[in-house]
Amino acid sequence: MRPTIALWAAVVFLGLQLSASSFPDNIENRSSQNLSSVPRDLPHTTESLDLSCNHIQKLHRGDFKNTTLLRFLNISWNSLEEIDPETFLDTPLLEDLDLSHNRLKNLLDQRYLLHADNLLVLNLACNKFLTMTLGSEFSSLVKLERLALGAKNISVGDFKNIAEVKLHTLTLSLEDDLGYEAGSLKDVHAQKLQIALTSNQIIVHDLFSDGLSLFAELELINLRKGYEDLSDQLRARKEIYTSSLYLSNISIKWPDLTNFVNVVLNTSLAHLYTADVVLSDLPQRDTDVATASKLKSFIVRRVVVNSFFFSQEAVYNFFINSPVDTLAIIDSPIIYMTCPKSQSRVLHLDFSYCSLSDSIFSRVVGQETIECENLNNMMNLILVGNNLKSLHLLSKRTQNMKSLRHLDLGLNSLVYDGLENCSWPPNIINMSLYSNGLTDSVFKCLPKGTEILDLQNNQISVIPSTILKLENLSSLNLNANRLRDLPVCNGFPILNELFLRSNSLHTPSVNKLGSCSRLKTLDVSSNPFTCTCGLKSFINLGIKSENQESDTGIELLSWPSDYRCAYPEVNREFTLSSILIPEVNCNVGLLATAILCPAIAIIILVMGLCHRLDIPWYICMIWKWTRAKHRARMRQVRPEDLVGIEFHAFVSYSQHDADWVHNSLIPNLEGPSGGLRICHHEKHFVPGKSIIENIITSVEKSRRSLFVLSAHFVKSEWCHYELYFASHQHLTQGSDSVVLVLLEPLPQYLIPSKYYQLKAMMNRHTYIEWPQDRAKHRLFWANLRAALQADLPNAPVTELEE
Repeated sequence: MRPTIALWAAVVFLGLQLSASSFPDNIENRSSQNLSSVPRDLPHTTESLDLSCNHIQKLHRGDFKNTTLLRFLNISWNSLEEIDPETFLDTPLLEDLDLSHNRLKNLLDQRYLLHADNLLVLNLACNKFLTMTLGSEFSSLVKLERLALGAKNISVGDFKNIAEVKLHTLTLSLEDDLGYEAGSLKDVHAQKLQIALTSNQIIVHDLFSDGLSLFAELELINLRKGYEDLSDQLRARKEIYTSSLYLSNISIKWPDLTNFVNVVLNTSLAHLYTADVVLSDLPQRDTDVATASKLKSFIVRRVVVNSFFFSQEAVYNFFINSPVDTLAIIDSPIIYMTCPKSQSRVLHLDFSYCSLSDSIFSRVVGQETIECENLNNMMNLILVGNNLKSLHLLSKRTQNMKSLRHLDLGLNSLVYDGLENCSWPPNIINMSLYSNGLTDSVFKCLPKGTEILDLQNNQISVIPSTILKLENLSSLNLNANRLRDLPVCNGFPILNELFLRSNSLHTPSVNKLGSCSRLKTLDVSSNPFTCTCGLKSFINLGIKSENQESDTGIELLSWPSDYRCAYPEVNREFTLSSILIPEVNCNVGLLATAILCPAIAIIILVMGLCHRLDIPWYICMIWKWTRAKHRARMRQVRPEDLVGIEFHAFVSYSQHDADWVHNSLIPNLEGPSGGLRICHHEKHFVPGKSIIENIITSVEKSRRSLFVLSAHFVKSEWCHYELYFASHQHLTQGSDSVVLVLLEPLPQYLIPSKYYQLKAMMNRHTYIEWPQDRAKHRLFWANLRAALQADLPNAPVTELEE
């Protein structure tokens, strides 16, 4: 018959304990797939296989031949009736085997265990075993640590085949109408005995008695009634071997609980643990509790209360006045805790994961709050995961606990505004304030003698310079805060360990560590480092730490794997030790030298090349040519302005320069490459007219006047006339009507004073110099043609050409 739901819940609870070994990597889950046999397609790498809740009736040899690495096997909740003796021949590494909730019938015939001698955990609970007699094959399980069994009858000698096996835990899953013979467990050598009851089952007197006599730890699971009998048995015993008694998944009334606890307090038991408790019939007034005991610890986990009308103070008084060294109420809905009525012997107090408020241990009389003075012996106080909000009030709640050395207030909602002074007891050396809402001001509200301080996961952005000096602080944990730089150690003169993981440090200032003369361990990993010049000294610190060459002796934890760049993007996720920041980028002097020296060398080289290749001349000529082209395009010449214009230019020159004009100038301007019409006196002056008239006529018929300047030019009287008339033409036609060509250098002092127009023109106009280098001639002619170029109407044949 299938076990009841209550028993199933108990075995599930046991299963969690039986599977306490390390979890495998390769897990194959084939649970609840309506399988009737072991699948053949299991991966070769399978280490954990779950075949629970299927319809497998038999295991055969070779079922696991492909899973030679198998370590964990769960075939619970099937219909197993038979297992071939060589089923596990191919699984030499098997450590955990769960065959519970099947139909196996005979514990004397489990020969498959002969090939499972590496088993650490074996669960055979909830099968069809009539007797608990174990076969000889169980003696081969020399490594077995946890064994779970169940049968209708347990007799003396049933466990003789495991007498040499040193178990840690033996679990007996009891069935209804259990037949138990006293002394049946004497052959079992185990540290702990677990007894799982069915719903409303009362534990057998002799079984409980043997448990108290033979096992250091005894656990009762699923207990619902029979507490008076248990209390009577404990009260009647003169000697108890058991030191630790566990009650798990129980339902109990308040009178039964307090009676049972008082009985335990008067025995030699050292530890009482209760977990998953449903508590009912709670009191309206205080319940007496023993004033002395040998019990060292009383621990309660996960209590659910079914009563609605009761005195909370009466409940809390019973627990807080218990004469034990360690009292713990964990993960239970208590909102307040009273102060002991007399000086308590409690050394360790743990109220983790409850709903306690800032009023803990205090009481209000009229308008005055009375602080607790009866916990002077307490050394450790743990209030993790409650509803505490004011750090200042907590200091007042604990101020009379003169022996308090360890205080854990993590995972609360604590804040401190810095306006009121805190009054901690004097002997606290270990303070845990992790995962609260504390800011920079918390450093004004700390016990002066603190040696170890945990402030991780708060809102601290900087350690203020005006803080309370913690002269004994050796370890400071500021992980997961908002710090932007390394702190100075002026307030912590003997600081040895500093943890700054997961803050907002971009460029830690290594020079601040100079104030931390005793610092040996530093963790700045998992920060958003900016990998620029400012980080170079920190990178050097990490490299020296890795090579154990640091002058300060500081060890940088998790270097280099957890130190990565966040910026710039090109270096993102690179480790700090793998990036290279050139020294020249970080040293202004080197950077200036690296830039200026090549720049100066290039400038000198360019200037030398320019001088040698006459590049400035080319640039000047190209500039002139460009300007000429631009003026030609931009200047808007009206058609009436060109009436009577027949030539592009009238050439004025000295007779001494005639050879150059006839052989070079005119051919290059009038030839096929030039296409210009040039007026000059040898060809176009009309005989019979005066020279002055010819000059005036030629200037008027030319778009521009071209003067070939030389030392001879300024000595020619006719050239002076031509310049004079052209200057008047310049006033009427604009600044581009005169073009100057400097045939040879012509210093200003060589120009006679009467040529003041020429001096003015040379000062105002850019002139074109004739280059002596033949390589420059082409650019010269192109520049000159560009300066003279203009669209003229087709000139008629004139008397000048006749």
